Amino acid sequence: MSKPSEKTLVIIPTYNELENLPLITGRVRSATPDVDILIVDDNSPDGTGAAADELATNDDHIHVLHRQGKGGLCGAYVAGFRWGLERDYTVLCEMDADGSHAPEQLYLLLREVDDGADLVIGSRYVPGGEVINWPKKRWILSKGGNIYISLALGAGLSDMTAGYRAFRREVLEAINLDELSNAGYIFQVDMAFRVVRAGFDVREVPITFTEREIGESKLSGSFVKDSLLEVTQWGFAHRKQQLSDFISDFSGLIKHEIQEKMRNK
Repeated sequence: MSKPSEKTLVIIPTYNELENLPLITGRVRSATPDVDILIVDDNSPDGTGAAADELATNDDHIHVLHRQGKGGLCGAYVAGFRWGLERDYTVLCEMDADGSHAPEQLYLLLREVDDGADLVIGSRYVPGGEVINWPKKRWILSKGGNIYISLALGAGLSDMTAGYRAFRREVLEAINLDELSNAGYIFQVDMAFRVVRAGFDVREVPITFTEREIGESKLSGSFVKDSLLEVTQWGFAHRKQQLSDFISDFSGLIKHEIQEKMRNK
C-alpha cells in the first residue's frame, strides 16, 4: 500500500532569495530525493526567478511558478497549493527559502502524515523544539505571542505561527483558501485554526529553527500588533459561538427532560 508522502510537493516562496535558493533546493534534494519542489517567485528584482528557472531546467523535480509583483507570503502559498492540487500531489508542504526550516527534518513531518495526521506543524515550542540565533527579545515575543494565541483560540497547539508544515491534500481541499487572512503572517494561525475546527488530525513535531544567515527578514514590526488584534477578534467570536452552542444544547436537554416527565405523569 502506497504512503501519502510518496507524492509530496514542497512549496518554497521566494522574494530576493538569489543566494539562498540554490542552497535550500540542494538541501531538499539531498535530504528527500523523491519529493518535488515548487519555487513560487514574486517577480524578485535580484534575479531569483531566473535562477529558479535554471534550476528547474536541470532538475525534473524542481518547478517554478512566477507571480507578478510582490503579492505576499499568503498569496504565494495559496498559489502553490492550487498548483499542487491540480497536479494530484497527496502531501503539500510549506518551507522557507532562507534555511530557517531544515530540509533534513522534513522526514519528521512526512512520517506523521504517513501515520495518519492530516496537518503536521514543525514546532519550535514543543519539547525538543529549538530556536537558534534569535535575540532573546524576539524569542520572548514569538513564544509569548503563541501562548496568547493558544489561550485566545483554545486550539491546543504550541506554535500556530510556525511556517514549516505538511498538509494532506484533503485538508487544503476542505479549507476555503480565498477566505484566509492576509494580515502579516497571521494566515498561518488562520489556517491552523480552520483545520482544527474542521476536526482534522493536527499534530506538532519538534524542529530546530535557525535564523537566516543570508539576506534580510521579510517580517515587519507591525505584524505583531495587527496579528494579535485579529486573533483577539477571532477568540471572542469563537467563545461567543461556543457559549451559544452550549446554551442551545442545554436548552434542548432541559426541554427533553420536561417532555419525559410530562409523559410519565
